[in-house]
Amino acid sequence: MSTEDIQKEEVKDQVEDQNTETTEVEEQKEDVVELSVEEQLTTDLASEKDKFLRLFAEFENYKRRTSKERVELFKTASSSVMQAMLPVLDDLDRAWVEIEKSKDENLIKGIELISTKFKATLKEKGLELLDVRKGDTFNADFHEAITQIPAPTDDLKGKIIDVIENGYKLGEKIIRFPKVVIGQ
Repeated sequence: MSTEDIQKEEVKDQVEDQNTETTEVEEQKEDVVELSVEEQLTTDLASEKDKFLRLFAEFENYKRRTSKERVELFKTASSSVMQAMLPVLDDLDRAWVEIEKSKDENLIKGIELISTKFKATLKEKGLELLDVRKGDTFNADFHEAITQIPAPTDDLKGKIIDVIENGYKLGEKIIRFPKVVIGQ
C-alpha cells in the first residue's frame, strides 16, 4: 500500500467515526427527550437525599455537642459546690485537731464518724486531696506560695517548709492549689 492509500483509509476511518458519533449524539438526544422527566425526578431525588443526609449529620453533631455541653455543665456545677464545701472541710479538720485533745471519747468518736463520712462522700463525688508534704520541692504549677522564710537547713532551700492550706482536685482539674511556705 502506498502512503496515499493509507491516508485515504485514515480519512475514511475518521469520517466513519464522526458519523458514528453523530448517530450516537442523535440517539442520546432522543433518549434525553424521553428520559428528561425521569432524569429530573432522579436529580430531584438525589438533591433531596443530599439535603436529608446533611440535615441528619447536622442533627447528629447537635446531639453530640449538647451532650458534651451537658457533661461540662454538670462538671462546673459540681466544681462550684465542691469549692463551697472546702472551707467547711478545713474548719472540720481544724476542729478535729482541737477535739482530739479532749478526754471525752464519745465526742471524739462522734466527730470522727462525721468527718469520715463527710470526706468519703466528697471523695465519692470525685474530690481528691493533693498530697503535699514538708520537704517536697516547690512547683509553681501545683503549689501556691504564701511566703518565703529563711530555710532552717540548706537542703530545704526551694522546698516546702510548711503547708498552710491543703489543695484539692476534682477529677483531673485542680480546684484549689495548696498554700505553702517555702524556704529561701
